[in-house]
Amino acid sequence: MVNVTAVRTTGIYCHSGCSARPNPENTDMYGSQVAAEVDGFRPCLRCRPDLQPGSELDATSPAPLRRALELVGEGMLDSATETELAAAVGYSQRHLRRLFVDHLGATPDAVARSRRAHFARRLLDETDLAVTQIAFAAGFNSVRQMNRVVRQVFAFAPRDLRRRRRRSPDSIDGGLALTLPAPNVDWKSCLRYLAPRSIPGVEVVEQALYARTFTLCGHLGVIEIAQTEPESLDVLVHLPDFAGLIDVAHRVRRLVGLDLPSAAEVEALANDAVLGPLVLASPSTRVPGAWDRFESLIRIVVGQQVSVVGASTMAGRLVASCTEPVTGLDRLGLDRRFPTPTELAEADLEACGFTGRRAQTIRDVAGLVASGEIRLDDEPASLAEALLEVRGIGPWTTELVSMRVSRSADAFPSSDLGLRDGVGALVGGGRADASDVARVSATWAPNRSLAAALVWSVRSGSEPEPKKTG
Repeated sequence: MVNVTAVRTTGIYCHSGCSARPNPENTDMYGSQVAAEVDGFRPCLRCRPDLQPGSELDATSPAPLRRALELVGEGMLDSATETELAAAVGYSQRHLRRLFVDHLGATPDAVARSRRAHFARRLLDETDLAVTQIAFAAGFNSVRQMNRVVRQVFAFAPRDLRRRRRRSPDSIDGGLALTLPAPNVDWKSCLRYLAPRSIPGVEVVEQALYARTFTLCGHLGVIEIAQTEPESLDVLVHLPDFAGLIDVAHRVRRLVGLDLPSAAEVEALANDAVLGPLVLASPSTRVPGAWDRFESLIRIVVGQQVSVVGASTMAGRLVASCTEPVTGLDRLGLDRRFPTPTELAEADLEACGFTGRRAQTIRDVAGLVASGEIRLDDEPASLAEALLEVRGIGPWTTELVSMRVSRSADAFPSSDLGLRDGVGALVGGGRADASDVARVSATWAPNRSLAAALVWSVRSGSEPEPKKTG
């Protein structure tokens, strides 16, 4: 979502780069696409404002509101109610709706409907999927519902939009090809971060390609991500059933950090005496995200007190011990899926080489997630508090979980060796003490997650690693 200009005389809204030049007297500015849609405007078919990524919320917005918007992006309202969404972030439905209207110009349900409609439009434009398949891939409950919402948003029926598409879809090796807008994303930097942390058998980074297995609606799938154009990512999805495909697109965005950081965060750190030069040198630096919340949590726990390579090796052993081989993916070097919380809670991890204490910590965490006692979509502070109750989990782990799993804008694992080395280099010394790192980083609040990503770039390839425990 981005700021848009709505033209009252045509009933259309556009983004700032559109070639149309309406009379300023006939225009209104909106803080989001969905706000314009709620007032009856439809997106321009020329400039496609729905293809412009970004978010109107930044670190200064209420944290529960940002978390609620993230949950909507993950598809929570495809199966839950606004009341349940509000409860998940600790608000009443009435208060959450008021915040959405104040900050976004629309209710949570309206934001969710717009999300589904725009993704359906993308599938109509870029694929040859049948309209029925697109309805379920975009999160609608029926074709009739999709027809009604798409007409409301675009003033055209889905079949009319398909006839207007500008290019023929591509399908490679039986997969479904999508193009994901990704301006200012440094894909090479993303790959440098993902490559050493990839889990053998589950993930692979080969030259300019990232590929992995995943499970969606009970189906095993494979996704390949590459970049051939500087302003977009090429995504190839292999699935036996494309229902819920909209959630796959959201996971790609979260993994790459397409909606983070916000312009406000970058501007704030650009004015900092220590980090300013790093922002200017690497303006496209992004906070590392997570494809799957549980998988990333376990990968972080496995990575306590070991190197990047060591953690990936141990994670690969864990996966091989808990899951059966997957056939037919030799071309990509993939042959496993990541285990479920229930599978890990019952696993013999000592046989994989884990110490008894570390193995029990992993089983304890997995068991609590499987039972629902720990909710990975909980707000960052509550999730961190719950994790700290588990023996073997410490502040380094919870801060990294807040950053990568919870997507907190203000997480900073001060005891991390990479951050200690990076801060030391920035202030003109050797490895800094954790207390000194915490003191220096306090001035970067509430944007410390982006600050951490920038500091890690000073020691490129460094391992987020704890000082003592978890």
